[in-house]
Amino acid sequence: MADCRPLGFLIGLPFAFIAFLLSLVGAVVWVLGSVLSCLCPCCICCAGIANLAVILLKFPVTVIKWFTDLIPC
Repeated sequence: MADCRPLGFLIGLPFAFIAFLLSLVGAVVWVLGSVLSCLCPCCICCAGIANLAVILLKFPVTVIKWFTDLIPC
C-alpha cells in the first residue's frame, strides 16, 4: 500500500473530469485527423494533429497519476 494516496486521488478528481472532457475533444480530433490523413496522405499535419489527440486521450490518467504522486501519504 505504499502507492496508495487516496487524498491525492480525491483532490485530483475535479481536474481529471476536466481532462476527461478534453479527452472527448481529443477523440473527435483524432477521428477527423485520421480520416483526413487517409483521404489526403500528403497532408502530414493531419498525422501530427492525430498524435496530439492521442495525448489528449491519455490526459485524464496522467492528471490522476500526477496528483497522487504529488501528495504524500
